[in-house]
Amino acid sequence: ADVILLVTCSVREKAEQAIWNRLRHLKALKARRQQGRLPLRVGILGCMAERLKEEILHREKLVDVVAGPDAYRDLPRLLAVAGSGQQAANVLLSLDETYADILPVQTSAGGTTAFVSVMRGCDNMCSYCIVPFTRGRERSRPIASILQEVRMLSDQGVKEVTLLGQNVNSFRDMSEVQFQSAAAPVLSRGFSTVYKAKPGGLRFAHLLDQVSRIDPEMRIRFTSPHPKDFPDEASVLQLIQERHNICKQLHLPAQSGSTRVLEAMRRGYTREAYLELVHHVRESIPGVSLSSDFIAGFCGETEEDHQQTVSLLREVRYNVGFLFAYSMRQKTRAYHRLRDDVPADVKQRRLEELITVFREEAARANEAMVGQSQLVLVEGPSKRSALELCGRNDGNIKVIFPDAETEDAAGCKALVRAQPGDYVLVKVTSASSQTLKGALLCRTTLSRSAAC
Repeated sequence: ADVILLVTCSVREKAEQAIWNRLRHLKALKARRQQGRLPLRVGILGCMAERLKEEILHREKLVDVVAGPDAYRDLPRLLAVAGSGQQAANVLLSLDETYADILPVQTSAGGTTAFVSVMRGCDNMCSYCIVPFTRGRERSRPIASILQEVRMLSDQGVKEVTLLGQNVNSFRDMSEVQFQSAAAPVLSRGFSTVYKAKPGGLRFAHLLDQVSRIDPEMRIRFTSPHPKDFPDEASVLQLIQERHNICKQLHLPAQSGSTRVLEAMRRGYTREAYLELVHHVRESIPGVSLSSDFIAGFCGETEEDHQQTVSLLREVRYNVGFLFAYSMRQKTRAYHRLRDDVPADVKQRRLEELITVFREEAARANEAMVGQSQLVLVEGPSKRSALELCGRNDGNIKVIFPDAETEDAAGCKALVRAQPGDYVLVKVTSASSQTLKGALLCRTTLSRSAAC
């Protein structure tokens, strides 16, 4: 390659360290290329470029181009400047860049799943989070461009789409004049924000409704929402319950089980308000699968605070969890106002305890599915055995089952083998905290399974 571009993340320190390590590898590669005719150009893109800017150019002389998340359109010019032997950078954040007019190219032919970005940035300003400073303010793509992309994916045979946004359920499309005077949204009961809710625009419920109508055989997921944006009368929850192709799965990032720590994090809710929302979600969507994020060892977290997070994990019993030790990020409110006073070894011990408890409870939640039939979207061969296939159920839990001939629910008499992109019914025979295993019953469709 004549150009190597590294797309980067800054949410956690570990992600940035991986990039510094990769640059050391590229240093040797670039030195070898200098003996040839064309020099190798190296670029750092994304959030790390936005966060560190000049430091990257000064610390690593081998980096030729630095481009923030809103500067990708400028890459041809930046590379042209680098071609003249100068370093080039553009880290300007935009108030309106969503790349709505650039439809991604699917490079994996026959892929069964895809991600569709619906908005960028975040306004929540949680005290631990670097995202508002690296991705900028919230702005949403026009719904028309999102629908165009989902239709294109449907035509290509994609069977599951995940709508992506840093704060996806605060989606607000202002592109149509007649909706610009709509009332501001209502927050979930017991929730607050550091900013004033903005009126106008088409909201996430409208987007979810329109996307789910495109293809009845395409599953729809979304991530990552904020708990505050699921008000009691939420039409989003109603849509999930009613539509057979919107997955009965929600990501409800808690971050901590301690009200005191949640206040320090500026999450805008108490433990009690969060649990009330969880109960409301489970009443609205029977059988819903829940996932969450947790941070171990945030500034000022005591052992009692930690135990409250442990008890929240036990009380809610999540199916999927993302748990990390806290790492202080520059520019955040925590960096300026709080002390990172939990020792690294204590953070690690608390993280390991949270992971242990999460796995125990997830195993119990998954064991409740033993004996049930689960609708699974086939993704491909299992990593551990060529004799087995792997896919995910509606709750986004991995399911392993034999790669064997089976009947087709449509009634054709010939036996068939399930292929990636097929829906199959699997009877669960065993479960762990991470996966379900089962026996293949038949091939079916999403619509037929819902009708049954």
